[in-house]
Amino acid sequence: MSVTDDAFLGGRLNILQPRQGYRAGLDAVMLAAAVEVRGAPFRVLDAGAGVGTAGLCVAWRCHQAHVVLVEREPALVRLAEENIARNGLQDRVSVVEADVTHFTAAGLERCSLAEGSFDHVIANPPYHAEGAGTAARDELKAVAHAMPGAQLDDWWRFLARMAKPAGNALMIHKASALPDMIEAAKRRFGGLVATPLFSRAGEPAHRVLLGGIKGSRAEFGLDAGFVVHDAKGAFTPGARDVLRLGRALRVAYGTFNEADAAS
Repeated sequence: MSVTDDAFLGGRLNILQPRQGYRAGLDAVMLAAAVEVRGAPFRVLDAGAGVGTAGLCVAWRCHQAHVVLVEREPALVRLAEENIARNGLQDRVSVVEADVTHFTAAGLERCSLAEGSFDHVIANPPYHAEGAGTAARDELKAVAHAMPGAQLDDWWRFLARMAKPAGNALMIHKASALPDMIEAAKRRFGGLVATPLFSRAGEPAHRVLLGGIKGSRAEFGLDAGFVVHDAKGAFTPGARDVLRLGRALRVAYGTFNEADAAS
C-alpha cells in the first residue's frame, strides 16, 4: 500500500495513511479536541479509529489519557500500530482489530476489553448510507465512507456498551445526520448537546459534534457552534489553536448527578 506521511497539530504528530482512499483530516482533529480531561489517569476508546489520528491527537494533548483504538480493517490496524510507535505513544495507546457493529461478549474477551470501562468514547463513523450516491473507487475509502442505514444505531450501542456510568460519548458526523444521531443516542445517553461546525460564518453547518453522558437525564441542548474559516478562507484564531497548536475545543455537555444514578 502506498502511504503518505502527514503532519497533524502543526507537526507535533506525524501520521502514515493511505495515499489513495479514506484520509483523516479536520474532522478527526476536531473530535479529539472535544475530549475533556477527567483527572489522572482516564481512559478513551476511539471506535472505528482508522489509522489512529483522533485517538493519537487525544493522547498527545492529554498526557493523563490511556487510549484504545478499535478498527476493523487489517491494513489500517497495521498503520495505526506504526503510527503509535513512530510518535512514541506505545505506553498509553494500543489498537484492537474488531468491528464495532458486530462486537460480541467473546470478542470483548478476545480483545481484553471490559464493558463499561472507558471515561470517554468517541467515533467518526462513515458519513454516507450504503447505496446512496456513487461508491468510492478505492475499497478502503468506500468502506470508510459508506454504512448500511441501520448501523448508526449499532455505533451508539457500542459506545454505550463501553462507556462507564457518567462517561462521555462524542460523535462527529455530517450535519444532516443529526436527527438520526439523536434518535440513536437518546436511548443510551442523556444531556445530549449538539455543536455545529460551520465552514464559514453565515453558512449552513457542514459537520456536527454530538456529545452526551451515560445515565444522565438532562435535556437536549444546542451549542452556539464553531466557525472554522474566516471570510478570506483562512482558519479562524480558534480553529488555528485547535488544528495547529493542539488546544482543546470546548464543547458543552448536559449534567449527571447522584439522582440520575439512583433512579
